Amino acid sequence: MSTVANHATAPTSVTKEKMLQMYRRMQMIRSFEEQVNELYTRALMPGLAHLYIGEEAVAVGICEALNNDDYITSTHRGHGHCLAKGASPDRMFAELLGKEAGYCKGKGGSMHIADPATGNLGANAIVAGSTGIATGAAFSAKHAAKGQVAVCFFGEGALGQGVVYEVMNLAALWKLPVIYVCENNLYTEYTHFSETLAGDLLTRGTAFGVPSEDVDGQDVIAVHNVAKRMIERARAGQGPSFLVCNTYRYSGHRVGDINREYYRPKQEEQQWKNDRDPLKLFSHWLVRQGHADAAALGAIDKEIVEQMKTAVEFAIASPYPAPDKVAQDVYA
Repeated sequence: MSTVANHATAPTSVTKEKMLQMYRRMQMIRSFEEQVNELYTRALMPGLAHLYIGEEAVAVGICEALNNDDYITSTHRGHGHCLAKGASPDRMFAELLGKEAGYCKGKGGSMHIADPATGNLGANAIVAGSTGIATGAAFSAKHAAKGQVAVCFFGEGALGQGVVYEVMNLAALWKLPVIYVCENNLYTEYTHFSETLAGDLLTRGTAFGVPSEDVDGQDVIAVHNVAKRMIERARAGQGPSFLVCNTYRYSGHRVGDINREYYRPKQEEQQWKNDRDPLKLFSHWLVRQGHADAAALGAIDKEIVEQMKTAVEFAIASPYPAPDKVAQDVYA
């Protein structure tokens, strides 16, 4: 893998308003996921969830470069993508709790949230499962000729799945407007990626003639800058791109994965949290550059925390679907 520098001070055309929107979205994802962990701990949430804490800059940096009618596909670790693309926290919490007010009427749960109104074609619990969906959406977008693009999020573990290369090959041949985004958080469940993936990750794209780059996934401005360029290229009919975002998940593979020392050291986790936290890096940079002061950012933080608490209360108070609706909207 090539080394990636921190580009937070690189020139950018992002407006102050857009920067504060990015900060707000990142804080929203962080606070949402903290509440998810709390719901799981209190045994109020059925099933499992996979927290996105630590990776917020990836989803936000990319989705802030998209239009509302652009498409995304997500993964089992998909709450951050959903929120970054515009999903409402109250309906997301309702979905996690299996309530009728949820995006999928409580039948999808954490790993299958979809919101077509914001271009979110759905999360997917199958590794690399959404790569074909995103490529199909890009195929549709090209023929509709409305300038839409699709972004496909997946983890580095998906690079071991053949479907990634089948769809990337077609996307390159047909110049489809799709950006393949690999969120390399270093661990494929409980195994370091270096033990499962040979060679340089970028060659997965360059083998098909697909422009490929890696970026510091903890730096929202760096992610946004390269994503914007790739998205503009796709809109112009120049075909797909492959982006590797080097990032880190602070929590375990899933909620409940508490004792992690057997597969990654605590010192490593603390170093990322202390030195490479995307929210800390961005907030410090915003203050240094004069785009915001600590008081303004603190007010945003407080507002978001209250918003999440209200959203949780809404979800808890919402009713479950009626038993006679168990087979409605379910297809086989």
